[in-house]
Amino acid sequence: MTEPTDAPPLPRKATRRASRKKRAFIAVSVALLAFVLIVGGAGWWAYGHLNDNIDSVDLNQAIGTDNRPAKVAPNAQNILVLGSDSRAGANAELDHGDVTGARSDTAMVVHIPEGRKKATAVSIPRDTLVTRPECKDEDGKTVRTANRVMFNSVYSIAGPACVVKTVEQMSGIRVDHFVEVDFAGFKELVDALGGVTVTLQKPISGGKDDLNLDVGQHRLGGTDSLKFVRTRYGYGDGSDLGRIGLQQQFMMAMLAEIKKQDAFGNPARLYKLADAGTKSLTTDSELGSLKGLADFAQSMKGVDPDTMETIMMPVDYDKVDRNRVVVAQPQADQLWEALRNDQPIPAAAKKSPATGG
Repeated sequence: MTEPTDAPPLPRKATRRASRKKRAFIAVSVALLAFVLIVGGAGWWAYGHLNDNIDSVDLNQAIGTDNRPAKVAPNAQNILVLGSDSRAGANAELDHGDVTGARSDTAMVVHIPEGRKKATAVSIPRDTLVTRPECKDEDGKTVRTANRVMFNSVYSIAGPACVVKTVEQMSGIRVDHFVEVDFAGFKELVDALGGVTVTLQKPISGGKDDLNLDVGQHRLGGTDSLKFVRTRYGYGDGSDLGRIGLQQQFMMAMLAEIKKQDAFGNPARLYKLADAGTKSLTTDSELGSLKGLADFAQSMKGVDPDTMETIMMPVDYDKVDRNRVVVAQPQADQLWEALRNDQPIPAAAKKSPATGG
């Protein structure tokens, strides 16, 4: 049984767009902001306020401790990073505003090896057909297992804990931490910065978001930045691949803006950024506090973003529905096995039939 979704068809000729800087760095940057704020001697009220902003999910309680994969490399870390695409509140007027709830339109498993020097991010295409395990939704109701469902539908039907369980089932990897960033949080972050400058190589015109930008440099405020990261139909071939590229570009531009303005050296601005960032953050319960995020950021400080390897989980076109993809074997098993054992990934395991490479 295939469950309905409003996601657009995946292009037959998917382009290979390698990027070394992914949405994972939004979560890391927020953690770093929190860490600097703490060591800078912020007042207890500020700490308590920011701490209360963070939502968290107790994975052990939501998933249970039975039948979860064992950790093969005890000192390695695996973080599931989700970019949630909210259809309510701040996003209600943007692209499919008639759809309520949220979906995980971006998902990646970030593997940090034992030495904490280099990270590997494995992106899971949202159009992948997967088997959803039996889960408890956020209201505690049982959601039965289902075959051939869209990966990004798992979040909207059963919540983030079920996404973790699905990833663990398909990969055999124990997910140590979960970080979700709501795209709507960008608006407040950008406004706190006074805008973000982006440079377009292709124009954005029309589309459901009614955003029109020519080729060249543009300074975007909070509202337009949200439209920018949500744009799909008005850019390139109108696929989700183009939107992912824009989101990645925006996030790196935002981090560059933070560095340019020396936000870390400005306590007032730093607090505004941390306040906006933590409001858009949901984590597992171990990271669900300012101290938890700060400790995590401190442990990851040896990881150089420029050395991050980015891989797409190998997929092939589904034989029944060519608009969808399925996990490609044996490449995917080889990929997950290498990460489980904290070993280098074989070149063959990085090849995806759907992209021809």
